[in-house]
Amino acid sequence: MRRWIWMLILGAGLAAGAPAEEGMVPLSELAGLDLAAAGFEIPAEVIYRPGGISLVDGIINLSGCTASFVSSQGLILTNYHCAFRAVQSLSGAETDYLEDGFSARTLAEELPAKGYTVRIIESYRDVSKEVLGAVHARMAPAERARAVEKRSKELVLQAERLHPGSRAEVAEMFAGKTYVLFQYAYLRDIRLVYAPPRAIGEFGGEEDNWMWPRHTGDFAFLRAYTGRNGETADYAPANIPFRPKRFLRVNPRGIASGDLVFLLGYPGRTYRHRSARFLKYEQTVRMPWVVSLYRWRLETLAEAAATDRTIQIKLAPRMRGYANREKNYRGKIQGMARLDLVGEREREEEALAAFIQSDPERRARYGDLLEKISELYDEIEDRAEYEFTLEYLIHGSDLLHGAFTAYEAAHERKKRESERKSAYMERNLDRTLQKLEITLSNTHLPIDRLFLKDMLLRALHLSPVMAIDPIRSLAGDRGAGTAEVDRFLHHLYERTGLRDPRAVMDLFKRSLAQLEASEDPFMQLARSLYGPFESLEEIRRRRKGTLDALSSRLLEVRQAFLGRRFVPDANGTLRLTYGRVRGYRPVDAVLFLPFTTLRGMVEKETGRFPFLLPPGLSERIRRGREGNGDGTDPSQLPVAFLYAADTTGGNSGSPVLDAGGRLVGLNFDRTFQATINDFAWNEGYSRSIGVDIRFILWWLREFSETPRLRVEMGIQGDR
Repeated sequence: MRRWIWMLILGAGLAAGAPAEEGMVPLSELAGLDLAAAGFEIPAEVIYRPGGISLVDGIINLSGCTASFVSSQGLILTNYHCAFRAVQSLSGAETDYLEDGFSARTLAEELPAKGYTVRIIESYRDVSKEVLGAVHARMAPAERARAVEKRSKELVLQAERLHPGSRAEVAEMFAGKTYVLFQYAYLRDIRLVYAPPRAIGEFGGEEDNWMWPRHTGDFAFLRAYTGRNGETADYAPANIPFRPKRFLRVNPRGIASGDLVFLLGYPGRTYRHRSARFLKYEQTVRMPWVVSLYRWRLETLAEAAATDRTIQIKLAPRMRGYANREKNYRGKIQGMARLDLVGEREREEEALAAFIQSDPERRARYGDLLEKISELYDEIEDRAEYEFTLEYLIHGSDLLHGAFTAYEAAHERKKRESERKSAYMERNLDRTLQKLEITLSNTHLPIDRLFLKDMLLRALHLSPVMAIDPIRSLAGDRGAGTAEVDRFLHHLYERTGLRDPRAVMDLFKRSLAQLEASEDPFMQLARSLYGPFESLEEIRRRRKGTLDALSSRLLEVRQAFLGRRFVPDANGTLRLTYGRVRGYRPVDAVLFLPFTTLRGMVEKETGRFPFLLPPGLSERIRRGREGNGDGTDPSQLPVAFLYAADTTGGNSGSPVLDAGGRLVGLNFDRTFQATINDFAWNEGYSRSIGVDIRFILWWLREFSETPRLRVEMGIQGDR
């Protein structure tokens, strides 16, 4: 019985040929799936054909989200929340695209989505031997981690030299064991084409986030551009639309309950092969700490933005990010407690320990495995408060973060390219600076000061053995309280020259010696925190080296125990997942149906955001109940739907495809119960949420100023 439970809970794996819905399957595993038995109407080679053209050529990584090409002219369909930063950065008091939406009626009116990039997979190959060839048994754990990191970067740089203009990435598929080099086409000129008003793109707001029933029109369009000869290029007015090898065809009829759907996308991170100690640390230490911090920050932001629309626009990305993460973590904590996931994993590890001890050879190789993992997490938990505080202190203030980044960059530039931290490699430095510039453009100094004050007070309340030395020195022998911190903050913000974002960006033009000599108080604070943070990085490198070796052994013995292979945890690389359109029962006596409709939008409307519909929509839906004279009732038009596919963060914007590979929806969320997907998946409660293509097409026809998009996607007539 225990063995069966182990397989159910721990197994993110998918036995070759077995028709199952759990698992985010890498491209390398597609040929081993019996897709026909699962209900697919197309073979694996239509989805992915190495060296040929397939659906995968229409799937893109859009700055961490997933998206897809939906026309031969590089038109991109993704989530509104994935395009949110572009909409927000283009908005202001006079052009409030967040409130009103954005619509480019011609190519010339499409505006740059600053900071956005597109990656399209071109090839992959296993480089495990090359990466692990840099490691030898006598290496200390930190040295091992550094060697793996350096060799991975060398392979990336080599691949990009061979393919100018492309991007490469070495992905760790199984920690300490398998590594794959992915090669991507890389596009840098991305423009905003269409975004609905926020009342549609965020209908329901944070109240409905991670919830069902859902009525959010979470979609937007962008476009990729290249140079005149099709080469990768930065933004220029003379650039031309990108011509993808493949784009997705739309099925305007949509899907029905019980139909098979599948997704291709770039899921972020899952942790289904981790130990009980890791799960316990997440449930009882890390996630509760972050939830508490973000809840306070959200309250502080809401108060600051209550009456000033300009401030609301400036703070909107931060508020969305904090709110999304806070609610996601609360869902995970509740789900783990409800399922007793830690307890189940502990009992499963007892069975594994018995399996190890039952054989002398296994006992010799794996006998200390679980104990070593437990010892490592004892250390991590003991130091957690210190490490969280130091990290969030440096990144809590935009001004301090900017000064610290400049100082760190100056140190890193003295190293060889393959030995630098990833953000400061020449291939990444422009993007690092661009992201910082965007962050600084949204800095609100009163909030910056409040957030820094909170972290300074937290730092001063750490126990003496965990004190952050540069901060403790502020207190002196007598200690420090709110008054002393306020005086220090006054000194920082009144005497700094970094209140202007341009001054922060100018720091990157200076040498390390010049930054060392700077008397700016934020730079002085950044310098003082650099040593402790570097020490923390080295500790984490040592832990990773240790954990990689342990994880590799754990994978081996688990596979022997279960008698099967695992599918790797999601790690930001392209995956396929599939399932059926179906509702579920979240609690006793409650059944959630798999579709919501326009009628539900009207029923939720309150006249205030987030349940405020754009002018005219409510009345049109109400009139539609009387019929259009053609036997249809617009109020019954599907808006969103549920499906039992295995998704996580990063799947936002993934196209939802029918059994024939046609676009029927756009993945944008999971249910509250499914926030636990990162740690465990179950068909009974794991449901993902997509916006229905029928709603997107209807909205474009009835309420947008861009009918050209329907034509560009090949939609004819009133469908």
